[in-house]
Amino acid sequence: MKPRDRVIAALQHREADRVPTGDNQVCPHLVEQILGRPTLASTGRSELEALWDGDRDRVVADYCADHVELPRALDWDYVRVPVVPADVEHPRLETTGPFSWIDAEGYEVVMNAAAGNLAVRSQFPELGIDDLPDPDAFAVDPSQLEAIRHVVEHLGDSHFIVVRSPVDGTFPWDSTVGMDEFLVRMITDPEFVHRAVDVYVSRSLAYINAFFDVGVDAVMTTDDYSDNRGPIMGDERYREFVLPGLKRQCDAIHARGGYFIKHTDGNTWPILDSFVEIGIDGWHGIQPDIGMDFKLLQERYGGDLCFFGGVNCSTLIDGPAEKAREEVRYAIEQAAGGGGLVIATSNVVQPGTTMENYSAMRQAVRDFGSYRNS
Repeated sequence: MKPRDRVIAALQHREADRVPTGDNQVCPHLVEQILGRPTLASTGRSELEALWDGDRDRVVADYCADHVELPRALDWDYVRVPVVPADVEHPRLETTGPFSWIDAEGYEVVMNAAAGNLAVRSQFPELGIDDLPDPDAFAVDPSQLEAIRHVVEHLGDSHFIVVRSPVDGTFPWDSTVGMDEFLVRMITDPEFVHRAVDVYVSRSLAYINAFFDVGVDAVMTTDDYSDNRGPIMGDERYREFVLPGLKRQCDAIHARGGYFIKHTDGNTWPILDSFVEIGIDGWHGIQPDIGMDFKLLQERYGGDLCFFGGVNCSTLIDGPAEKAREEVRYAIEQAAGGGGLVIATSNVVQPGTTMENYSAMRQAVRDFGSYRNS
């Protein structure tokens, strides 16, 4: 059975020959061990230095090669492909530290290199509703799709191809006024929040259509809504401000014949009903170590949501390897029956992950993943 067919079976809640698997991103030090060569893709400061030195072609070549070679080397069924830096000049920015710099608008950006190279402003502008961009004045730069085109060309007939949208837009605090202020404005200035969501969800829809024009199978958006206690804006404000944008994305993806996989981690129990209501196909970001238990998830949502997960990121860092195997076994035992499970990590394969622990996870999928054993 082809890898792509396994993932589609899981999304349609059918059993394939085995439980499908994949991951969203692998930290560069593991990529180098697995593929036997260095990479600039997703390396944070090293990638930026290459772009500043005018070596975009080498960066893009690594993104292209990694996202074809890793699925083959690791026996993945799905691969998630990002956009790449646009083919424009990347002027060297003023740096304020090894993982921080001043962006083109004069605000400091800090990269969390220990958590997958996430980069967020440490300072935000004071914006009013009239300062927000025109939701219709945006076009996707085709050069950002180079790795996606490459992966579709080389794996499109065999693997399930997911694209991560660089713009989610349903909770656009990082593109506007910062998280604390954005949450405050849900109370003090709801018009601003609704307008900001409209602007950035509209941009995400432009990307979604561009992705399906290339020929992908699914889109994943990645705004997080919850901490370990639940939705950080509360259930009511989640439904007022966030959910309408999620529905716009879901409807747009389904209109293109694709699947919508939503990543959001933390304690998501209070919002999973809404995922079912609007028709989201798959959910990624499952953290068993904070109470998102696969037995309970299967009981409540097993026929409605396809679960992408199974292994805590912390397990792949701290081990032992046997714990990674046990988490795979438990997820398959509790949630694979009838389809609806894709084994993955709870986020990305993060810096600090050991080859021993990740190899144990991969082997466990082979050992326990046959539907004769689930």
